[in-house]
Amino acid sequence: MTCSKSEQRGWYFYDWANSAFYTTVVTLFLGPYLTALAKAGADAEGRIFPLGLSIDARAYWGYLVALSVAGQVLVLPVIGALADYTGRKRMLLAAFAYPGALATMAMFFLRGQAYLLGGALFLFANVVFGASIVVYNSFLPDISSAADRDAISSRGWGIGYLGGGILLGLNLLLYQNAQALHLDEGTAVRISLGSAGVWWAVFTIIPLRALRDRPSRLTARPGRTLLSAGFRQLFHTLRELRKFPQTLRFLIAYLLYNDAIQTVIALASQFGNDELKIPLSTLTLVILMVQFVAFFGALAFGYIARWTGARNAVLLSLAIWTGVILNMYLSVKTTAQFFAMGAVVGLVLGGSQALSRSLFSLMIPKGREAEYFSLYEIGDKGTSWFCPLLFGLALQFTGSYRVAILSLLIFFAAGIAVLSRVDVKAGERDAGNAD
Repeated sequence: MTCSKSEQRGWYFYDWANSAFYTTVVTLFLGPYLTALAKAGADAEGRIFPLGLSIDARAYWGYLVALSVAGQVLVLPVIGALADYTGRKRMLLAAFAYPGALATMAMFFLRGQAYLLGGALFLFANVVFGASIVVYNSFLPDISSAADRDAISSRGWGIGYLGGGILLGLNLLLYQNAQALHLDEGTAVRISLGSAGVWWAVFTIIPLRALRDRPSRLTARPGRTLLSAGFRQLFHTLRELRKFPQTLRFLIAYLLYNDAIQTVIALASQFGNDELKIPLSTLTLVILMVQFVAFFGALAFGYIARWTGARNAVLLSLAIWTGVILNMYLSVKTTAQFFAMGAVVGLVLGGSQALSRSLFSLMIPKGREAEYFSLYEIGDKGTSWFCPLLFGLALQFTGSYRVAILSLLIFFAAGIAVLSRVDVKAGERDAGNAD
């Protein structure tokens, strides 16, 4: 197939654009900030009552991450089917990216005890963020051949880490110099949250100008609306997965191990701030370091995949992730140890995600990319709900962050066990993608 270099470069820039939301909002600022707002609105026992439910204010963020997935489980597969039916992926990318960016900008107005508004904005932004990623990922088979897919996917992740890291660096400068600029800490955080929405909106222009739509290979029956066609296609896709046992096996493995990865990323700053008492300014430095180390890690694992194969490279990264969890439970007690753990996370973060994406793309049928990537996205970027829910429950009932983190080990072990049984070549043949 002929692949346009200009499309590839434009495609990379959506990773650059949306990573600001994930690094600045999800990974660093919003978790501790919403936890602080929730604590400000809590009763004497440290409990809040959203929708009449009594929960520990410290567990609020974990529950929000889990709840955002409930919406994505319902929405994303239908979005994928619609993208494949219409073929209008560029329009759909814009339709999800810009409302998400606006919701993120609105986080600037969170203050006092507005944890409910903050939760609502995050739930909406994270759902449409996931929808935009479904459409974005579905472009990968269109703009790359099977031979260079690992490299293209790894570059996209790497450039995303650079983009997210640059904005995070600017926000760090703002946060550290807030007093000199006559800003209080909360205002600096709110400006940082809003800036992620602006960054997301501005840089999304680049992929929208570079990417092009392909004709849909699917045809809706006369008299059937796109929405009903989307739901029907979703049910067809779920039934059809039985014909692709290796694809289904990989998807199960990914849902397990990436759920745990995203939970670590989303909740690590809360662990550092609330358990280790690391100041937010120092946490920002850790996350910033992770971003730039992850850029090199993504490229390095792309090279490793050339020698070992993508599946084995992912298994290597998961073995290292398992070590990270054990180390957080047993040894991480100081800021220096938290920094060291962050460096290791950075090395494996990009590789495990980029190679998983390219590996999955080889085992799905042509013309149905968005449908299948919608199922894939449920397990990506903190959108699975089992691990955040397990983390929140473990924290609420034990009161220990370390026990909550150790519980994630179950998901890494299960993911490794399932992934080790995936036959990638058989998956490619089943999907009709073998040479």
